[in-house]
Amino acid sequence: MPFAFGVIGLGRMAQALVIPLIEQELIPADQVIAVVGRQDSVATVSERVPSGVKIVAAADPAAIDAWGASVQLLAVKPQMLDAVAASAPPRSVMPESGSSLLISVLAGIPLARLQDLFPGRVCVRAVPNTPCLVGQGLTGLAWGDGVSDQEKRQVRSFFEPVSEVLELPEDRLDAFLALTSSGPAYVALMAEAMADGAVAVGMPRAQAHHLAHRTLAGTAALLHEQQLHPAALKDMVASPGGTTMAALRQLEKAGLRSALIEAVIAATQHGRGMAN
Repeated sequence: MPFAFGVIGLGRMAQALVIPLIEQELIPADQVIAVVGRQDSVATVSERVPSGVKIVAAADPAAIDAWGASVQLLAVKPQMLDAVAASAPPRSVMPESGSSLLISVLAGIPLARLQDLFPGRVCVRAVPNTPCLVGQGLTGLAWGDGVSDQEKRQVRSFFEPVSEVLELPEDRLDAFLALTSSGPAYVALMAEAMADGAVAVGMPRAQAHHLAHRTLAGTAALLHEQQLHPAALKDMVASPGGTTMAALRQLEKAGLRSALIEAVIAATQHGRGMAN
């Protein structure tokens, strides 16, 4: 009997997606087969996933079973795509398993290229971000040709345990990636810089990092839960002639606002370039 869920590349993001599906009993563990790059990774990865998941190395003949699963999650590094596609057996030689759904989480790889590399499979492009690791993620989905309504519901169910899911036209995915997938790095940089500033004026580093993280998390929750425009929250905090206004003046002089805008634009353009 073919496996229900094949995972090609079981790194941190793939683990963050697969483990909740098993823990919430959406997929039985013994119906999941995952392929890792090297034989010496099999034991290490096996310790991180629920018992019953079959882990095999890419060179193992059993890796073909992942490609025969009714649904396949492609989660390798983008630069490995051509080699992985060359090793994938064509659908014509695989046992019939009904669906032939391939979900790719590879950044910057468009649906047209996926469909060329994996003929006979129905392709979906997914862009999850790293907060999926703590169940607070965002995932953008773009559908390839021939995805049925039932398959769309199935794909959404794979990502909903760890993220809010948005269906988007593919030409919007690059901006989505630049904002949500690259965005945690921008926020981490701000958290680090804010903590460094506090350390510079005498605060212990561990305390500074804790307070920076809590400030960012609390501010994000306030913006989201009260549906505040960022400018409204800024005005709530910035009293006339106060310390916040003094700080905001410095940020404007340093070009923080423009730098963040240009960062999102640069990431979007780079993502579009990867498609070519």
